[in-house]
Amino acid sequence: MLTIFHVIAEPSRRGMLDLLRGEARSVGELVSSLGLSQPNVSKHLRVMRDAGLMSVTIDAQWRRYALRPEALREVDRWLNPYRELWKSRLDDLERHLDTRKETP
Repeated sequence: MLTIFHVIAEPSRRGMLDLLRGEARSVGELVSSLGLSQPNVSKHLRVMRDAGLMSVTIDAQWRRYALRPEALREVDRWLNPYRELWKSRLDDLERHLDTRKETP
């Protein structure tokens, strides 16, 4: 089984995540938006569903795929130290710019 990091490393899957962030979509909508073939989209959706990133709702003959954001918690935990690093650096930059404003 692929880790969440392997799954989101693929650019087409990240594109799908971006599209599904706003609303659930059908395979056809994803095909149109991404410019990928239907078999490719279906393959990526299967990988993402197996990783827990997607939920599927079946309505008659339609399947709508939705993002399960809780599956990204592992990525969020991994990124947190880097957010702190950038926050510290941006705070340093802000202080530096503030001192430059004060000096004529």
